[in-house]
Amino acid sequence: MMLIKYIFVIFFIAFSSWVNAQTNIDSSRVVRVLTYNIYHGETVDADKRFDLDLLAKIINDTKPDLVALQEVDFKTNRALKIDLVTELSFRTKMAGVFGKAMIFDGGEYGEGVLSKYSFLSTKNHALIAGENKEPRAALEVNVQIISGDSIRFVGTHLDHTEDETDRINQANQINAIFSQDDVPTILAGDLNATPESVTMQVFYKAWKQTCSKNSPTYPAVNPTSKIDYILFRPANKWRIIETKVIKEEKASDHRPVLSVLELLKE
Repeated sequence: MMLIKYIFVIFFIAFSSWVNAQTNIDSSRVVRVLTYNIYHGETVDADKRFDLDLLAKIINDTKPDLVALQEVDFKTNRALKIDLVTELSFRTKMAGVFGKAMIFDGGEYGEGVLSKYSFLSTKNHALIAGENKEPRAALEVNVQIISGDSIRFVGTHLDHTEDETDRINQANQINAIFSQDDVPTILAGDLNATPESVTMQVFYKAWKQTCSKNSPTYPAVNPTSKIDYILFRPANKWRIIETKVIKEEKASDHRPVLSVLELLKE
């Protein structure tokens, strides 16, 4: 009886310590991250109309600190000459920056980042692309969160074609750029790669992903493939609080992904 009681006490202490570790969250170090391929602003209903108010509502409802946007048009003909990042920045009351991947349809096409924080610095990295392939980019921003710590956030959209060569090369390039230091970094975007792919195995050498279940993100209606990710590094500087795929079927052909991370103290 005494032995059973002793084991119970030890278990209770261990369990209490685990619960405290999970609930003792410093809100000043929490970062809410959203990644969303916005399908150049078109909805997926029959007439493919633009509804930036709907996109902004989806973003606002998740209360993000940082948003990585893919398939972003800047004053293209197909996007009605709209600067999508600026329009979404206005509607979400977040700071916005656009990173060009290529000239397209009378304007430009690439990545976007929205941020609750002002930008300490921004840099657009052109990614490797094979002959006759679409140029791609990785848009880097550095911000200071509420705790006073600086973090790096990178949004990207990798090659979409069946041949994986460009995606593998782009993953290796991103690793080479952002693995040179231990700056707390979050990488988010449409990687056009499923979890078992060679591309993702390259990323896993340097990054850890926020989700454990690999819930599908594409297409938005009855999704079957996981190709949208939020990754982070170094692994020992972050704690995953929550991650989920948001059930949204109208505003884009992808579902948005939200992750909540805590930057750990040294």
